[in-house]
Amino acid sequence: MEVGATVDSELVRGLVPDVLAGLIRRGADFARAEDAVQEALIAALDGWPTSPPDDPRAWLSTVAWRRFVDTTRSEAARRSREERVGARAPAGVARSSDDTLELYALCAHPALTPSSAVALTLRAVGGLTTRQIADAYLVPESTMAQRIARAKRVIADTGFAGPGDLGTMMHTLYLVFNEGYAGDVDLAAEAIRLTRQLSAMVDEPEVRGLLALMLLHHARQPARIVDGRLVPLDEQDRSRWDRAAIAEGVVILTAALERDRLGPYQAQAAIAALHADAERADETDWTQIVEWYDELRRFGDHPIVLLNRAVAVGEAHGPDAGLVALDAVAPTVPRRAAVAARLHERRGDLDLAAGLYEEAATAAPNELERAHQLKQASRVHAQLRRS
Repeated sequence: MEVGATVDSELVRGLVPDVLAGLIRRGADFARAEDAVQEALIAALDGWPTSPPDDPRAWLSTVAWRRFVDTTRSEAARRSREERVGARAPAGVARSSDDTLELYALCAHPALTPSSAVALTLRAVGGLTTRQIADAYLVPESTMAQRIARAKRVIADTGFAGPGDLGTMMHTLYLVFNEGYAGDVDLAAEAIRLTRQLSAMVDEPEVRGLLALMLLHHARQPARIVDGRLVPLDEQDRSRWDRAAIAEGVVILTAALERDRLGPYQAQAAIAALHADAERADETDWTQIVEWYDELRRFGDHPIVLLNRAVAVGEAHGPDAGLVALDAVAPTVPRRAAVAARLHERRGDLDLAAGLYEEAATAAPNELERAHQLKQASRVHAQLRRS
């Protein structure tokens, strides 16, 4: 790194899991170690542009360890730790995948709530500051600081026994991905970065499937919101899709499927790949998409899976068939009214469709979707006036 160069914040954050795992391996407790690494990270972002280190990982490890020692030592403890520091080679020089993987699992600890697991993953593994995480979630920094502090207390009280399994880790990362973009942090891109890192550490096709799913969905993001307006999939300008990300996602998915160990993320990625493969919306292979939803149902009749399957059935076999499939979805499931509205509109039931679009707008989870559903209702009402 040259003096005066701009610090690559993503590169720096990528070092955080190794450094934190190294401190824990040396006997630091998780909460104080994580705070120390955050202080070292801030010092790096402030100082490296003018005084870059030859070995960034070793620099972070040394500074973080010093911060940890400064905040925890008594006289006896200080002498003991300093003796250990002098006796050991600088920590963090050699990357330890096992340690980093344990850190992923720790942040997905089963004793944590999903929101706490996500926040702790972004801070401890992702290297984001509390302010960045708070901005991404549109909450005050003090609120996010309390959430992270509670998560660290839970881990301290529960201990290291029984950390989250790989499925919980993947679920946590997918929760991060679905938060999307807010503030100055693209959480979808951050989730992709962390999942790519996890994929390099474990030989598991389902992790590859999750990475492929994220890439394929994120590739459509430039066309999903245009001029502050939500654009549904069938109306998106597909020339704006990120074709490089789609190609990478398809390659990763194909290799995962060849392992013949299908999981729900691989099935969802296969559906996303079929959407990405169609140059125009009317070229979408809906019949094959229905088949993949049937594969996905093998892993559980999740309400959202059944809802999306009803959409696919309606496209593949007509609105009547879609409405029959929709009967399996409870009325309380989010966005059910929007799907019913579309199917009834295609069937010609315009009065019913208009009312359902209005119902969908009332239940919309955000302003973008609310505005979209109201626009649909207005459009159908205009058709009724003309008829």
